[in-house]
Amino acid sequence: MKDVYYLYIYLGVIILMSLISFFLYSWDKRKAISGKWRTKEKTLLLSSFLFGAIGGIAGMYLKRHKTDKWYFKVVNFGSLLLQILGGALILYFFVIK
Repeated sequence: MKDVYYLYIYLGVIILMSLISFFLYSWDKRKAISGKWRTKEKTLLLSSFLFGAIGGIAGMYLKRHKTDKWYFKVVNFGSLLLQILGGALILYFFVIK
């Protein structure tokens, strides 16, 4: 049997980090509306870059938060491309080959 477990672990990390990233974007949006203490932009971007791009993109567009800032779009969509590439490499080297 092939090492499909690497792919499962990778997908699990992606799902977990995306949920965390979505929660951070949602939390920051709620704080922005109420005028309270905010999450640093660096934290939001880092959560998206560290395997949470799907959650970051969902948080941006479902909550309408940070959509006007170009660097949020670049980091989120760039990270998504890297995460898709990482998944494809794991699929190729550990499952198919």
